[in-house]
Amino acid sequence: MQYIVAVADTGRFRDAAELLSVSQPSLSEQISDAETQLGVTLIERSRSGAVMTPVGTEVVRRARIILTQVEDMKTVARQAAGDVVGRYRLGTLPTIGPYLLPSAVRELHRLYPELRMSVREERTIDLDEKLNDGRLDLVISTAEDHVYSESMQLFDEQLYACAAPDDPLSERGGAIQLSDLKGREFLSLGYGHRLSMIVQNLAEAAGAHVSTEYEGTSLDALRQMAGMGAGIAILPSLYALVEARKDPSQVVRPIDHPLARRQISLVWRAGSPLEANIQKLGLVFRDVAAELLTPLPAKPPKKEKPKRK
Repeated sequence: MQYIVAVADTGRFRDAAELLSVSQPSLSEQISDAETQLGVTLIERSRSGAVMTPVGTEVVRRARIILTQVEDMKTVARQAAGDVVGRYRLGTLPTIGPYLLPSAVRELHRLYPELRMSVREERTIDLDEKLNDGRLDLVISTAEDHVYSESMQLFDEQLYACAAPDDPLSERGGAIQLSDLKGREFLSLGYGHRLSMIVQNLAEAAGAHVSTEYEGTSLDALRQMAGMGAGIAILPSLYALVEARKDPSQVVRPIDHPLARRQISLVWRAGSPLEANIQKLGLVFRDVAAELLTPLPAKPPKKEKPKRK
């Protein structure tokens, strides 16, 4: 079942074999044996790759459920010793993972040396799908997008504005009011990201508009475009503060409005036997986030140069 699911996920026998650390002939032989036993063709082979047949797609769906239940059984056995051990599959928003996980993983390894964690960055809609079908055990996301799951709040994020160095927003000090953004052009991520929906709502409330000419594929891309004067990048605070500490010349300002916030949670399937341990992991994520979200020291506004008489 693991072999069949791996081929479905990668679309190629070679890639599936590499993913599972087995030889390609061995993987192909095992899948052929499975097809013989079931009396059906699960995978269409071609030079361009491997495509699941309709019955193969249904087998993969059921195989994911069975494999998840097997992992759950192993987890129950491990939990009898009261330890957080074994492999956990974590999904995270790309606007969160790279900035929270480096510090969090170090702390998790210190506390739970037998814990192993695989991480995937996905859009919000993909995180929910993979959590529900068992490909992920827990996700760091916005709880409102996972209505049939359990969750614990990790932290609230305020949105920050980032503009070119010579933009009036960069030259002033303190928080930005919604009225300061009227008529401005916002830069945001593309479809499928929860952040893009929040930015759209914020733009409507501010009398601003979201750029239709540019949709960023990453927060770094948005920040760089803003630095070149293409618009105002709306960035979540975890990213904005981490990057601003790396580069003190980077000017970011918090937006003072209830719409300029989002709640980040740790989410897992309802009834998961991992729940107790996931909550332990959540406490670590929460503590690390609190430290990273410490506000930057306030910078005084730039003084205007005296006019020549």
